[in-house]
Amino acid sequence: MNESSNGEFDSSQAYGLSADSESASGSPDVSARGDYQWIQSGDINAFFGLMLDNIVGLMLMVSLLVGFGFPKEFAVGAMVPGTALGVMIGDLVFFFLAFRLAKQTGRSDVTAMPLGLDTPSTFGYTLFILGPSYLQGINALGLAPIDAAHRTWYIGIWCIVMSGVIKLALAPMTEWIRRVVPRAGLLGSLAAIALVLISFIPLTDILGHPLPGILALVIVLTTLIARVPLPGRTPGTLGALIIAGGVYYAICAVGGFGYEFPVTPTVQWMPTKWLEAWQFQWIGAFADAVPYLPIALPFAIGTVVGGIDCTESAAAAGDHYDTRTVIGVEAIATLLAGLSGGVIQTTPYIGHPAYKAMGGRAAYTLGTALLVGSAGLIGYFALLESWIPKPVVMPILVFVGLEITAQSFLATPRRHYAAVALACLPALAVLAMNIPGRMFGDGALMGAGIGPDSLANDDLRASIKTLTMLSSGFILTSLLWAWMLAAAIDRKLKMASVVLFAATLLTLFGVMHSPLPGNQLFLPYGPESWGDIVIDADNRPHVFEFAAGYAIAAVFFFTWSFYPGTYQINHLTNEH
Repeated sequence: MNESSNGEFDSSQAYGLSADSESASGSPDVSARGDYQWIQSGDINAFFGLMLDNIVGLMLMVSLLVGFGFPKEFAVGAMVPGTALGVMIGDLVFFFLAFRLAKQTGRSDVTAMPLGLDTPSTFGYTLFILGPSYLQGINALGLAPIDAAHRTWYIGIWCIVMSGVIKLALAPMTEWIRRVVPRAGLLGSLAAIALVLISFIPLTDILGHPLPGILALVIVLTTLIARVPLPGRTPGTLGALIIAGGVYYAICAVGGFGYEFPVTPTVQWMPTKWLEAWQFQWIGAFADAVPYLPIALPFAIGTVVGGIDCTESAAAAGDHYDTRTVIGVEAIATLLAGLSGGVIQTTPYIGHPAYKAMGGRAAYTLGTALLVGSAGLIGYFALLESWIPKPVVMPILVFVGLEITAQSFLATPRRHYAAVALACLPALAVLAMNIPGRMFGDGALMGAGIGPDSLANDDLRASIKTLTMLSSGFILTSLLWAWMLAAAIDRKLKMASVVLFAATLLTLFGVMHSPLPGNQLFLPYGPESWGDIVIDADNRPHVFEFAAGYAIAAVFFFTWSFYPGTYQINHLTNEH
C-alpha cells in the first residue's frame, strides 16, 4: 500500500507525481521548486470536469423546480445568475490562493481548490424548500404563479444568506476540528458522498440513454483512470463530449429511438431580474422564511464539515491549505450569492485529488469561474442547458466520485479501513431514499396529501422512517461513526465515548437523524406556543431512542476504558 513509515498518505505513489510531491518529512521536494506552473495541459481536463459539474448542478436545479410547475424563465432570469455569481467569486479566490500557496511552499505543482454548487443542497433546497414553498403560495395562499415565484425566491435568498452567516461564524473553529478528527472520519464521509451522490446517482441519466451514455462513460474512465490517451492526446472529457455527443445527435437525426433535437430556448441576454435582490425587498419575507430555516441550516453545517473534509483531502494529495481560509471563502461566496438572488449554496468540491490526478493546476478554476459566471450573468446558460446532453457529461461525475473514494482509502492508515467503510453506510440510506423521496416530494403526490404516512403497510412505513432518520444529516453521521471506530481501533475508548455523547446531543436537536421532512432541526421539548420548532409527540419516541442508543453506548465505552487490558492492547496497537 502507498503509505509512508508514519502512516501518512504518499500522493506521489498514488498519482505518479513523484517529481511534484512532498517527501515523507513533509517538506517540499527540491524537484518541485521553481516558478509556479499555473496552467498545464491537464487543466483542460480539469476545466471540463469542474465546469460541466457546475453546469449540471444549475441544470438540475432548474429541472427540479420546473417539476413543481415553477416558471422556468423566472428561475433562469432571477435565480441562476446569483447562484452562478457565487461560483465565480469562490473559484476566483481559490485561483489566487493557489498562487499564494505556491509562493509560500516554493512548489510548482500546486492544484487550486475547486468550488461549486453543493449537490446535496441542490436536491434538498429544491425538493424541501423552494418547490414546497411555491406550491404553498399557489395552493394555500391563492397567489398567482408570478407572485408565488417571487415569494419562493425571497425565501430561498433568506436561506442562502443565513447559511453564509452560519458558515462564516464556524470558519475560525475549522482548523482545530481538522486536527482533532482522524482522517478516517474526515475522508470516510467524503467517500460516502463520492459513492452515493456523485458516482451512483448520475448513472440514471447515463443509462437512461445507454448508447451515448455508456460510450461517454468508457471514454472518461479509460482516459482519466486507465490513462490511455485519445488520438491527438485529446482530453478525455472533451473527447467524450465530442464523440458521445456526436452519437447522441446522430441518433436524434435518425429518429425513431425516443431521441429528439432540443428546442432552442428564448435566451434572456444580460438578465437583470436578479439585480432586484439588491433592492432588499426580500427582507420583508423573513416571516415566510422562518419555517424553512431549520431545513436549510443543517445543509450549511454539512458543507462546513464537507469543506474540512476537502481541505484534508487536498492535504493528503500534497496541497496544504488553511481550513479556516477555505471555509471563510466558501462562506463569503455563499453570502454574496444569496445577496445577489442565488438560491443554492456553494462549497469546496471534494474532487481536488481527481483534478490533481488529471494534471490540473490553477487555470481550471479560473476558466470555470469565467464560464459559469458569464453563463449566468450574460444569459447563455439557457443554451448550454438545452444543447448539452446530460448522458454525455454525467460520466465526469462518476470519475470524480471513484477517484475520491480510492484516495480516501489510500490517505488513511490501513488499520482504519473498516472505519472508512463504515462511514459509507449512512450514505446508502440516502441512496435507498433517493427515488422514494423524490416521488413523495413530487408536486402531484404532495398536492394530493400522499406521503410515507399514507402507506398501508406498517413494516414499510417503519422502514422508510428508519431510512429517513439514518439519511438525515448523513455527513455528520458518517464522520462520527468513522471517528468512533477509528478511536476504538486505536484503543482510545474515552475518545470514542466523547464522540458518542456528541452524537447523542446532535440527535436530540435533529442535526442528525431528524425524522422531519428536509432534515429539519427541532427542540426536544417546549411549550405548544412554539409550534413546529418543537418535535411532535409522534416522532419524539423515535428521536429519543436513537439518542438513548448513543448515550448508553457512550457510557459503556467510558466504563470499558478502565479495564486494565485495554492499555496493553493500546500499546501494542500503536507499535504496529
